[in-house]
Amino acid sequence: MGAESFTMTLTLGGRYAGEQLWALHTERSSLVARVQTDFGGVLPEIRRVQTSRMHPRALTSQGYAEGDGRGRASFETVFDRRSGLITLRQGKDEVSQPLTTDYHDPVSLLLWLRLRCASGAGDERLHAQLTGGRVLIQRLPEAELDGVPTCGYFLRPGNAYVYIERGGDHRLLRLIQPTDFGPIEANVQGETRKAAAPERERRRRRAGSSGERS
Repeated sequence: MGAESFTMTLTLGGRYAGEQLWALHTERSSLVARVQTDFGGVLPEIRRVQTSRMHPRALTSQGYAEGDGRGRASFETVFDRRSGLITLRQGKDEVSQPLTTDYHDPVSLLLWLRLRCASGAGDERLHAQLTGGRVLIQRLPEAELDGVPTCGYFLRPGNAYVYIERGGDHRLLRLIQPTDFGPIEANVQGETRKAAAPERERRRRRAGSSGERS
């Protein structure tokens, strides 16, 4: 996975409930995803920003933060492999525990499922470890969304649904998350925008310069 961005529209009971902007980029030896959710419409206007730093191939979490994007994160998880500790910070409270296995966070988990779909893995049952506990993942029967073949997953606890494009760019097509207001549905808008690879971009610029000179 490289640099890309896409937007999802949120609905609640078929009514507009906000937007979610995903932006992925590589940074040093990590893949970083920033997910900004702006609730609105039938929901109170609240912004939530999630930032996940992941291993670039395994997509296991190297760090996770959540807040309003305007100041220090209200919740943060740090995985320090040198000291062998996980540190969780919420407000002024902080607690550490031994790091004994690989973990996912709420964002890296979705991208890991995307990778599973892209690889063609057909496991009917999976599990993933989050700091809050183990997530059980059930593969759903093959189906289509608006004519697009998908990989579908059901996650417990939380009773969330994840639908991923089975071909092409393997986009996150639809997410359904139960909330106190009812199930919020997120559907992708348009096409995923991918950044040009540096070498390809340089070739494009050189070709453009040659055309201008002629």
